Amino acid sequence: MRFRHGTLLPGRALSVAIAALFTLAFGLLPSESMAQVEVKLSDTQARNIGVRVAHPVSSRTDQTLPYPAQIVIPTPQLWVVSAPVAGMVTNLQVARGDRISAGEQLVTLQSPSFVSQQRDYLHAVAQEVLATQQLKRNADLFEGKAVPQRVLEASQTEARQASIVVAERRQMLRLSGLSDEAISRLTNEAAISATLTVSAPQAASVVDIAVSPGQRLEQSAPLVKLARLSPLWAEIAIPASSIRAIRTGAKVEIEGYAAPGKVVLVSETTDAATQTILVRAEIPNNGELHPGQTAAVRISFVSAGDSAWEIPYGGLVRRGEQTSVFVAIDGGFRLVPVTLLAEDQDHVVVSGPITDKEEVAIGGISALRGILSGLGQ
Repeated sequence: MRFRHGTLLPGRALSVAIAALFTLAFGLLPSESMAQVEVKLSDTQARNIGVRVAHPVSSRTDQTLPYPAQIVIPTPQLWVVSAPVAGMVTNLQVARGDRISAGEQLVTLQSPSFVSQQRDYLHAVAQEVLATQQLKRNADLFEGKAVPQRVLEASQTEARQASIVVAERRQMLRLSGLSDEAISRLTNEAAISATLTVSAPQAASVVDIAVSPGQRLEQSAPLVKLARLSPLWAEIAIPASSIRAIRTGAKVEIEGYAAPGKVVLVSETTDAATQTILVRAEIPNNGELHPGQTAAVRISFVSAGDSAWEIPYGGLVRRGEQTSVFVAIDGGFRLVPVTLLAEDQDHVVVSGPITDKEEVAIGGISALRGILSGLGQ
């Protein structure tokens, strides 16, 4: 039997109980053939229970339906440059969206704390010089047996402690952003400066500016947020019922974007509100993708099955974990098991022993199921 494609027949919303009455009235009988079940129906009976049909549409076997995705910056590629000392912002050398290189100047600060750090360092250097000189004198005296050994040991301890303090103060200056060359110049020239320039630790893009000129800051206050924008992440919400077809490592294609990515995470938890599972893909970025944008993505199946077919969502028959479709045959319909590959609110993609030459029921499904249920199927 064949029905005109897309034609809505009356009585579509018949309940299972009414379908059972049709079973008795028209003498409908199912016949089983292993995993397949046939429902015997005449054209008139099919019209009376609201059946309508459509041809399956060939779908790409190796890809899901398009899913919406959010483009985000990978968290390992985000970092914040903070104020190494308390002070006041005097100048900003960058703006939001700038691409910067390693060592490029970001922010200039004026800081009394930075002055104190330099002074403490120079004082520690001077104390180390005195301790070293005292150790040398006591070592000479000990060789001449002019002082006891305990005096020499005390001088050695003092020289060691002075060296440790210098190392500590030098490291503090490094953390404040001074290079080894600048520290050497400070040591030799004792030229203390109140101005400190904060530089970029590596090449990146400026995502956000957290300060403005004239603003006073505490130590460790955020100054600039930086990020590397390649690769990026595409975060995709997949219906829980479709997640079994998606695996880590699967190819991901963004519509309108040439470079493919791959799935790096399939979450183990389900969002209770939306019944979706987070799938994260890593996408190389040549500058065409921008964090915050939305896109449509298709995910490849790791193992492609047989030919895949797209049908309206209402044509899918679910019975527990099993999915099937009603395929039109001469004198009725056959319930054919299929594998669900992907779904959205309007369509599903399935694979199984069907073709685009056949017609599947997309309306009157409840009535057909009611006939089977009424006869114990």
